[in-house]
Amino acid sequence: MGRREGRMFDAGELRLVILALVAEKPRYGYEIIKELGERVGGDYSPSPGVVYPTLTMLEEMGYASASQDQAGRKLYTLTPEGEKTLAENKAQVDAILERFGDRDEVGARGMGSVVRAMMNLRAATRLRLRGRAASPEQIQAIVDALDTAAKTIERI
Repeated sequence: MGRREGRMFDAGELRLVILALVAEKPRYGYEIIKELGERVGGDYSPSPGVVYPTLTMLEEMGYASASQDQAGRKLYTLTPEGEKTLAENKAQVDAILERFGDRDEVGARGMGSVVRAMMNLRAATRLRLRGRAASPEQIQAIVDALDTAAKTIERI
């Protein structure tokens, strides 16, 4: 599998990319979403349902801090701990950003919407399982739905 055919973000990569964007300048969540879409290219648009929980996680980990403006919007800035984490992962961050920088339009066309859908599915599954206790039957129904989706995609 070539570099351009892999997943848009591996586990943990989104956190690092968001940290890198916040390191450039303090940003609001919607600015991060817009900037991610522009950097990745194609028709990729990161889901607010993925970006905002990631920002909350970065805050909880102590890597970013948020201050509210008069309109109630959160402006995210990097903490010293976030700067340290970013520096320790500089090679990985550079590689991720470079991967997006050299994407050709043909390879990127359509990929963004697929990745957005995958990230939405991942977020929905996590939120559902975290939000309230799921019965064994509900968990099995989720597993069955995911397995069915995988099998359908394999046949396409």
